[in-house]
Amino acid sequence: MSTPALLSPLALRGVTLPNRLVVAPMCQYSVTDGFVGDYHLAHLGRFALGGFGLVVVEATGVTPEGRISHGDTGLWSDEHVPGMARVVDFLHAHGSKAGIQLAHAGAKASSKRPWDGEGPVTPENAQPGEEPWPTVSASAVPVGPGWPIPHALTVEELGDVRNAFVAAARRSLDAGFDVVEVHAAHGYLLNQFLSPLTNRRADAYGGSRDGRMRFPLEVVEAVRAAWPDDRPLFVRVSSVDGSRDGVTLEDTVAFARELKARGWTSSTPPAAVSAADGTIPSATATRSRTRPGSARRRTSPPWPWGSSSTPGRPRRSSSRVSPTWWPSRARRRTTRTSPRGRRSSSPGTTTSSRCRPVPGSPRASGC
Repeated sequence: MSTPALLSPLALRGVTLPNRLVVAPMCQYSVTDGFVGDYHLAHLGRFALGGFGLVVVEATGVTPEGRISHGDTGLWSDEHVPGMARVVDFLHAHGSKAGIQLAHAGAKASSKRPWDGEGPVTPENAQPGEEPWPTVSASAVPVGPGWPIPHALTVEELGDVRNAFVAAARRSLDAGFDVVEVHAAHGYLLNQFLSPLTNRRADAYGGSRDGRMRFPLEVVEAVRAAWPDDRPLFVRVSSVDGSRDGVTLEDTVAFARELKARGWTSSTPPAAVSAADGTIPSATATRSRTRPGSARRRTSPPWPWGSSSTPGRPRRSSSRVSPTWWPSRARRRTTRTSPRGRRSSSPGTTTSSRCRPVPGSPRASGC
């Protein structure tokens, strides 16, 4: 039998993924001052052991003020590179390519971790040593009621943010990443420029579609210039806003055409993120609200070929698949000895790779 397309290699510029299984960025909110350590080595390394072709590190702040929360990863300094390089080396050693999502949260920065509730960090609810910081955006439009009004970035400050993305891309290269993804979705800073609901500027970076696209395109163009030509550059976009007055499919198609002209490789469109009232959706709207250790219903099967396969009876293929993919292994029966000495068995449980819990730690959530 021929190799399933999902398990066949995929060439992206000079990088060839061993298969088309990609782990999307999943915010963990589990670091201090942006530094990754053993937690991320275990969290991301398990996907390489499972056979994924590409593993993408979660939304990583290009500046301290650009983080979604105090628990976000960062690449705003050279000191962050060794921890990232350690993760990349492990992924490479076990056959996976490594990607990283570079982000700036804009007005949605300085927010609580999902399991601490929704809303911004304030002096009253801040954890010890985790004080709130001022936020920025395309315009002085708050995320919603109870959120601080962000500072509207000046043209000079836009240059600083653009340079921060470039510097983070160069550090990503130093760490050994194969793919960089620029985050322009989920109502974060670059999305705040793209959407007329949050971009109310009267200068060259607002108003018309071309004006609203200008700064995100400048960022992508600058990152592309700093990123090697033989390595892919992804851009994450939100295809539409949740309002007829927001971003439309036509806007996103136009944006994609401009991205292609600037050397972009691929975009990943998540769900709509902007609210009809012109405010940015809740900072946790696109993140998991699951508290550590709580149950979560599995919504997709843990095997890569979808729900058409019978659980426990994987399709046979001439291609070699890592044993961790096989439902018969994922749903293995665990045998134990009962208190009376008789042997008994019970089925193991499964969750999708995106939602598998780590005991005593937060669940994964989409970035």
